[in-house]
Amino acid sequence: MAAAHTPRESAHAAAQGVRQALAGSFAAISKWERELGQLRVLVNVGELADDEEEFPDDESYPVHEFPEIVGFLHEQWAGGGEPSAWVETADPPPGAPVDCGGGAANRQRVAALRRRGRGACVVAPIVLHGRAWGELYVARPAGAPVFDRGDADFASVLAAVTAAGIAQTERLAEARRLAFTDALTGLANRRAVDMRLDEGLELHRTERTVVSLVVCDLNGLKRVNDSRGHAVGDRLLERFGSVLSLCGAMLPGTLAARLGGDEFCLLAVGPPADEVVKVAGELCERAGELELGEGVAVGVASTGDPIGPVRSARRLFRLADAAQYKAKAARSGEPVVAGRHGGKDDPVVRLADAPDRRPGPERRRFRR
Repeated sequence: MAAAHTPRESAHAAAQGVRQALAGSFAAISKWERELGQLRVLVNVGELADDEEEFPDDESYPVHEFPEIVGFLHEQWAGGGEPSAWVETADPPPGAPVDCGGGAANRQRVAALRRRGRGACVVAPIVLHGRAWGELYVARPAGAPVFDRGDADFASVLAAVTAAGIAQTERLAEARRLAFTDALTGLANRRAVDMRLDEGLELHRTERTVVSLVVCDLNGLKRVNDSRGHAVGDRLLERFGSVLSLCGAMLPGTLAARLGGDEFCLLAVGPPADEVVKVAGELCERAGELELGEGVAVGVASTGDPIGPVRSARRLFRLADAAQYKAKAARSGEPVVAGRHGGKDDPVVRLADAPDRRPGPERRRFRR
């Protein structure tokens, strides 16, 4: 689990590990979704039945069918107890209690064991931050030795180890989210753009995939900050971020990001250049309708246009930035697109290729 990069990988590793440790033929990890009142299966491993998938899209069970998850967990902990696993069998003696401190055998679990050709299961609560997070479930086939009290105690230990692994994975996922997310707008940040752009340009080099960059400079932010305060300026940034995200969604797989300050971008990998330019035009129109601010200056650079070879992220950024600079200088209400007015002789391309004439913001952006 420590080597897993995603919660899905972590759950898969946990299920495989507990299945092997308890000599089970099948194991599953499920999460208790309190707001929906259900147990949702994250992963199934081992010998799967016909109605089971390794990573099910929608295998879930109402929690009211499993009262031990709600009643036992909370009632037992309230008395100072610790969560412990229990065993159920496909053929329990009539009226036999569940091995967890009381209550009748769970009909749903027993029926599921019989339907899927399994003889017994051990169920262990997964507890995270003092609350029930979900459950660990391991089964053996019909005819195999039934789990005993020792197996249940071992399953409780394995559930605690699983909980620690899940907690670590969630912390790492949150750290990654914060590392690649702009705190104010919730969009991607510059680090995320750099990584995605490098990946996109590698696809461009190997498969000729079109990579397009739309760079935006939000007009009027300083005036709003000076006249109405930074809280209102932040609101303008958030609203434009929402508009940018909406427009980016028109292009499948497009990344919407805030580069910093009043600078934003869309990074599209795959869509044709004309589609990107069309969305950039839509962005200009919607930004102009915002109550605050003075619209947006937009520059576009795409490997699908005649801009010459693009061998680095730096060059594509310089071209898009130069186009945005032209749009801002001309107070254009439409995007300026690099390479569409003369190819390599396009004034935007020439501006991007002339270090001594590059606009100030672009120089700051590319200083390493």
